Amino acid sequence: MTVDGAPLHPGDVVLVGRAASVQFTGRSGFAFRIIAVDGRPTYAGWVWLDGYQLDRRGQAVARRRIFVRVAGLRRAGTPGTSLRSDGQH
Repeated sequence: MTVDGAPLHPGDVVLVGRAASVQFTGRSGFAFRIIAVDGRPTYAGWVWLDGYQLDRRGQAVARRRIFVRVAGLRRAGTPGTSLRSDGQH
């Protein structure tokens, strides 16, 4: 599974919002530091991720296990990305 052309690895920080799953429909998305990528088969293009939800300062605020559409994730720090899930910066 790749995001922005590179595989997902523990330690990566991705932006999670509506594009990743309808369960994240709030006004803004959140940053998520991956600690594990579940390699078991699931629906095509979807993956279970274990990690920490980060606040705006990059501090962990909650440990979570999320089921997301890989194509909807963006790497934090990628030009043109923001934490807002509605595509506005």
